[in-house]
Amino acid sequence: MLWPRAVAVMATVILLTARLSAQAPNAASARLGKVTSLKCTFSALATGTWTKGETEAAIKAATLAVSFRAVDTQDGTAEAVGDFGKSHITVRLLGSYLHLMQMDPYGALYVTTVFDTETREGKLQAVHTRHEYTAVSLPGLTSRPEQYYGECEGAPK
Repeated sequence: MLWPRAVAVMATVILLTARLSAQAPNAASARLGKVTSLKCTFSALATGTWTKGETEAAIKAATLAVSFRAVDTQDGTAEAVGDFGKSHITVRLLGSYLHLMQMDPYGALYVTTVFDTETREGKLQAVHTRHEYTAVSLPGLTSRPEQYYGECEGAPK
């Protein structure tokens, strides 16, 4: 009778250990924690919209570049550099993800996430998302939700 009880106890310990490790946060990426600036390029774009209440998505090639400087993962700040100057943004380093979040005064949200996974030497996988919507779609401007896929190159501290 001791054998089934020992197996049950072992199974419980294994399940609890697996559950606790699944809930524990990953350690912050040392490589991403050292980044002070980023230059990102994105070559693929997915755009979403709604037509007569139904969702639609389109994928096409893109050429988008974004950059960030004064990245401080300890203080959670950075500067997004764009066509209209710089803007102060929020930065979060969680595990192997570096998130850079920018909100404009009109309500749009831009998020760039850099993954601690190389696409090629010195460049890391990244995604850039724009949460915007206008009733009229304007060519050349973000007027629908967009998600770009590409890579970033960062300068360490």
